[in-house]
Amino acid sequence: MVNMDGNRYTCVLLAEMEAEGRLTARVKVPFHFKPHMELSELERASAMAAEFRGDWVTSGFVKMFMDGVVDSRTAYMLHDYPGTTERGAPLFAAGRFQDICREISRRGLQIAVHAIGDGAVRQTIDGYEAAGRPDLRHRIEHIELIDRADLPRLGALGITASVQPPHPPGAMDFPMSTMAHVFHRERWRDAYLTKTLADHGAPLAFASDWPVTDVSVMRGIEAALTRVPYDGCQDERVGLHEVLRAYTAGGAWAAHMEGLTGTLRRGMAADLVLIDGDIEAIPADRIGQTGIALTIAGGRVTHDPAKIAGGPV
Repeated sequence: MVNMDGNRYTCVLLAEMEAEGRLTARVKVPFHFKPHMELSELERASAMAAEFRGDWVTSGFVKMFMDGVVDSRTAYMLHDYPGTTERGAPLFAAGRFQDICREISRRGLQIAVHAIGDGAVRQTIDGYEAAGRPDLRHRIEHIELIDRADLPRLGALGITASVQPPHPPGAMDFPMSTMAHVFHRERWRDAYLTKTLADHGAPLAFASDWPVTDVSVMRGIEAALTRVPYDGCQDERVGLHEVLRAYTAGGAWAAHMEGLTGTLRRGMAADLVLIDGDIEAIPADRIGQTGIALTIAGGRVTHDPAKIAGGPV
């Protein structure tokens, strides 16, 4: 689990839970660097990274917001929103953001930036390019709209596309009416991309974005597999195994945890989710209703519905 809304106090609480044997998931927590902060405050990020570096509670990266969201038209766009002269605005000036990225990278820390509009995405890519550290696996969260010219840059710079299958309007809980309100019709082909990002070499990591969306991974898998292409647009779905990889190994790689978890093989931590059914046989539109039969974290059973129900194990 990546807790993007956490801080050092969150890490302290989680570490206490771990010591008491009550932590049932591995958690990664960033230092949140805000626009008003001075570069010197990144020393706190380095201190968090040094203090929390275990298998269960870890830090090691910095989170920033480049823009807001499309619903309130605070996402930063390269062009005006439909029927307006508004474009939103970046929360960091371009030059300052590049300086921040260089300093974070100099400290050997990963960067994760919330960037929704195509303007925010471009400015974030520019910052990562200026930092020059693809080995740190800097990531962009959401990428709800991207300019076509920026597509190959993600793969070329090793930038992880951290996107959420529940987000595209019409895929899960968000209504399609949102699209006409915030995106020009000719830009729908550039919105909520998944397959196109992967085809251009961007590593994929899937997540829920809870509490904005339902935390259910099973519903997220269904949304990824059943999403209907927008009118006149390309199909942005990837296959079942690509979806499962993005939710497991892809997420672990994006969190620099691929040597510990994310795959089932000798030498890895015994982290396991057992789905209540054969996911390759379940119709895609019913996967979201599928339950979880068992979860194991670090070799310890952390969820067993049979025991909860009092039935046989």
